[in-house]
Amino acid sequence: MLPHHQKSLGRDWTAPWENLQRCCWNRHISSCMRWPGHYSRAPYPYFSSRHFSLNWRPPCLFESRTQFQYWNWRPDNLSQTSLIHLSSYIMNSEGDEPSSKRRKHQGTIKRDWEYICNHNKEKTKILGDKNDDPICEDSENKFDFSVMSYNILSQDLLEDNSHLYKHCQRPVLHWSFRFPNILKEIKHYDADVLCLQEVQEDHYGTEIRPSLESLGYHCEYKMRTGRKPDGCAICFKHSKFSLLSVNPVEFYRRDVPLLDRDNVGLVLLLQPKIPSAAFPAICVANTHLLYNPRRGDIKLTQLAMLLAEISSVAHQKDGSFCPIVMCGDFNSVPGSPLYSFIKEGKLNYEGLAIGKVSGQEQSSRGQRILSIPIWPPNLGISQNCVYEVQQVPKVEKTDSDLTQTQLDKTEVLVTAEKLSSKLQHHFSLSSVYSHYFPDTGIPEVTTCHSRSAITVDYIFYSAEKEGVAGQPGAEVALVGGLKLLARLSLLTEQDLWTVNGLPNENNSSDHLPLLAKFRLEL
Repeated sequence: MLPHHQKSLGRDWTAPWENLQRCCWNRHISSCMRWPGHYSRAPYPYFSSRHFSLNWRPPCLFESRTQFQYWNWRPDNLSQTSLIHLSSYIMNSEGDEPSSKRRKHQGTIKRDWEYICNHNKEKTKILGDKNDDPICEDSENKFDFSVMSYNILSQDLLEDNSHLYKHCQRPVLHWSFRFPNILKEIKHYDADVLCLQEVQEDHYGTEIRPSLESLGYHCEYKMRTGRKPDGCAICFKHSKFSLLSVNPVEFYRRDVPLLDRDNVGLVLLLQPKIPSAAFPAICVANTHLLYNPRRGDIKLTQLAMLLAEISSVAHQKDGSFCPIVMCGDFNSVPGSPLYSFIKEGKLNYEGLAIGKVSGQEQSSRGQRILSIPIWPPNLGISQNCVYEVQQVPKVEKTDSDLTQTQLDKTEVLVTAEKLSSKLQHHFSLSSVYSHYFPDTGIPEVTTCHSRSAITVDYIFYSAEKEGVAGQPGAEVALVGGLKLLARLSLLTEQDLWTVNGLPNENNSSDHLPLLAKFRLEL
């Protein structure tokens, strides 16, 4: 039996659930979640019928604290139905680091292309040789394009948060070392559209923009408000698209006390360059939402503002929306209320703790509940995440013409709308990534540093979903819909620590780039 005072569980290991349950549920399992926090649809820690790792250092098993150097454990000696996998992300105090993070390894980890043959998001399959890069092809009735989303880690933010990078060798953290690596990645993957976050303004002007323009990209940039030195950029290839409109979104509003943070978004409307004039434009959005795990009210409001701008830009004359790709660092984990709202198009936040919105917080103790409504009416955005149209009273009928009953009904309706705890949006959005490896159930990660290894980065895209027509918030149709052709595979936390986490000698951000290839058909 494991003693309660055990201080380190090693790197990645498995043990019979019956033994763990009796002695360390309250202490260790609650602190070994891969995501910091969970929601009802994403329970953690997770269970698996597969033995993930046998390369582990056994803990102290006896009161005398006798430590064995090696155990000859074999998969056939373990129960296949009662194993729990403990992540290496275990800390007993703020200053401690998981033992795996003290292992210094060199080398690279290869990321493979996953080909999607069935475009139904619930029944995706992987085809062909993963080592081959899927080629985008255009014709009169189809348009293929690729999108990369990449938080490249602002140098100023790296230096201001140096405690997150104690595991890194100092030379790999210098911008003079990092930028050539980042540019090398961008050249290698050769995406048609780049959505970059944490783009530092001075580096953008002197190095990033000139370098990308030399590669055939047109660049648009929105710096964060206030004194923040970084922002979001969307860059696209001249050969693939022409620019129709640029729409920056500032989440800071002086007249709304809730919105006192300097995050931003950027929305572009791009026209595919293809002989057929019938192809619709494509709306591409990029953002970096607030990090603070305990301010879910601000995160949801920022998301609503971005969705309202997307709705305005992507809306067409016939009432439909053009195809949409929404990228960014959303500082929210899979299965969280914010993530579910994006994918499902609806969220009832009544009784939801403010720190549970993004799924980053494990406990909601001491946290207040989200107010109803979350944002004030003067923001000008409805609960359907669209800009509200100011109602102009008709001249031919004055207030004196209304009966008292009519006035009472009007007041009740307005009050009911303002007090609604249900958010909606009109898009049918899917995630490029599934967030778990299908064979093992191990979570994918998009960011990894000394404190955590989680998924916070996403590429969402508009796709037709079965049975969506009769659902609330789905009244507006999409033009066509994008098909996911392929995606660049993500990695596990254990994969990343074999190369000393992020950043490292070959990967110069604390985030991985996300990459997807889409097809738009007439």
